[in-house]
Amino acid sequence: MEGAFDYAPAIALFPLVAFVVALAFGKYMPKKGAIAGIAATAGSLLLSLWMLAAVASGETYHETLYTWAVGDAASQTGVSGIEFTFGILIDPLAALMLVIVSLVAFLVHVFSLGYMNAEGETGLPRYYAGLGLFTFSMLAFVYADNLLMAFMFFELVGLCSFLLIGFWFRTKSAPSAAKKAFLVTRFGDYFFLLGVVAIGATFGTLQFAGDASFVAAAETAIADGETLFGFGAETWVTITGLLVLGGVIGKSAQFPLHTWLPDAMEGPTTVSALIHAATMVAAGVYLVARMFGYYALSPTALAIIAFVGGFTALFAATMGVVKDDIKQVLAYSTISQYGYMMLGLGVGGYVAGVFHLMNHAFFKALLFLGAGAVIVLMHHEQDMWKMGGLKDKAPITYYTFLAGALALAGIIPFSGFWSKDEILFDAMIVGVEEPLIMAAYAMGLLAVFFTGFYTFRMVFLTFHGEPRSEAAEDPHPVGWSIKAPLIVLGVLALVAGIANLAPVAKLTGLDIEFLRFWLDGEYGAVEGLTYGAYTDLLAYETGYIGSEQLTVLLAAGLSLLLAFSGAGLAWKLYNVPEPVEHKEKLGSAGKVVEDNYYQDEYQVWLAEGVTLPLARAADRFDQTVIDGVVNGVSTVSLFGSNGMKRLQTGIVTNYAALLVTGLIVLLLVLGFLGGWFI
Repeated sequence: MEGAFDYAPAIALFPLVAFVVALAFGKYMPKKGAIAGIAATAGSLLLSLWMLAAVASGETYHETLYTWAVGDAASQTGVSGIEFTFGILIDPLAALMLVIVSLVAFLVHVFSLGYMNAEGETGLPRYYAGLGLFTFSMLAFVYADNLLMAFMFFELVGLCSFLLIGFWFRTKSAPSAAKKAFLVTRFGDYFFLLGVVAIGATFGTLQFAGDASFVAAAETAIADGETLFGFGAETWVTITGLLVLGGVIGKSAQFPLHTWLPDAMEGPTTVSALIHAATMVAAGVYLVARMFGYYALSPTALAIIAFVGGFTALFAATMGVVKDDIKQVLAYSTISQYGYMMLGLGVGGYVAGVFHLMNHAFFKALLFLGAGAVIVLMHHEQDMWKMGGLKDKAPITYYTFLAGALALAGIIPFSGFWSKDEILFDAMIVGVEEPLIMAAYAMGLLAVFFTGFYTFRMVFLTFHGEPRSEAAEDPHPVGWSIKAPLIVLGVLALVAGIANLAPVAKLTGLDIEFLRFWLDGEYGAVEGLTYGAYTDLLAYETGYIGSEQLTVLLAAGLSLLLAFSGAGLAWKLYNVPEPVEHKEKLGSAGKVVEDNYYQDEYQVWLAEGVTLPLARAADRFDQTVIDGVVNGVSTVSLFGSNGMKRLQTGIVTNYAALLVTGLIVLLLVLGFLGGWFI
């Protein structure tokens, strides 16, 4: 593997070249730039696999490519000369994520040949250019070696999502959704930026890894009992970590900054697959995983992450059960599943959280691309109540979609079961000693039932029963450019779980937790990479019920029971020839859930009813008081200067007259005063 890392920059540069080529020459090229994108992402995938093999052989890579500024100000810890650099860090976490992103991006490009090019869609060079820039941004973010570089590409990912969500800009809804996604995520990113500044100012470094990293500096500050900006070191780590978390909550669509993601379904389904599986939404969780060593220094920050994740998992899952648009169901599913990842990371399950990030990338890309195939079959209809009967008419789409659904619902042996179960197991163990974590675990566990229900409600309404529209009676055929990515992802949804068979390992004692070994073994603890190896940070032996094996069986059994219960209820209600809606049975609660708990209305009220009046009041105070005082002082100054200016005419006779007049006035005054004294 010698020399493999010399080609690491090309992993991100290939899609950047595809962006330029598609934008400049796409209209002259076959498939309007698709071939350039496919070739570029294929190259990125091959190089990423090469990096993965190099890391597997015991190598890692950390190199500064360019130093673009050096500061002089000393940090709170006494370190001066902070450097702003572009560099590459490829360790086990980055190598794994590079493969995930490049694979999903490659399959999305291939799928787009049948989805976007099928019916003469206009603007395709712009579309493929956007995909290229999006892929470049995410790949560069993944192997960024410092927090400022990560922030820059984090923002570029957000810009690309804005451009692609609003791809059909001639409609009214797509630009509105794009603006909403941009503004909501920017709100979170404002806190992220504050966190970057605070960490840099405190520790004099923004490096993720090595002895000069901000993680190592924070560890030292806590160990030495230092005071940072008036706070204890651990408290300051909590504050700065939560500031960065603001950006994570926005990008990964966690409560309360989740409202942009369902609206983002206005973009092409292929874009949704990329956003939900491997790029924008994944970026937030990946950032927490990358900074896990920093968060591990603050149990308070981890507990908040876990609670937000558990709440979001349940909150979003309840909304998924009442949606009729197939993409909307998947959107709320994404919000919920990223909640599970946050829950896993928050309870110290570094491996479990990353494991679910990997599995989710495969099965959620499969489900979104499967939904895209259904939309093509249905002549671009997305309402599940107008579908039905597609099972026999599109068997490849059905069985691959079913594989993704089983993985999403957490049904053994599909991939989602293994990672979700590991997260819930870790949360339960920690929750025995931590009430806040136990509450997060309970919400995550309850969300399993809702996940099973909405997932199979979607499957039965879409594929089972009788056709409920003309489009379902006579579906449009799909080609192999659509089927092939579905097959690849379907296989991964089935077998990816073998990467970390944690329950089986705990029951049998076999060393088959391969991903744990990869992330947290000899590869995850390479000398100089001090941020990793914190798996099961907060786990307590007292959390086991009787024994570890019994606890594993109870946790897995309870999770499977809830998953099967939700799926079984969906089977009973919707796996019938002519299904009917049952929302009215939910009463007023159903209305609240269907209206998304009025989160959009609340945010509009917050903006128009609170923020805008406060801004206007602040503006009036600024104009009348602050500017009023300044303007008053300037008015007096101007008045005095204008008066003096009239005396300075430059005419000698005027000056002589003024002198004589002044002398006469002075004599009269003195004479008057002299007479008064006499």
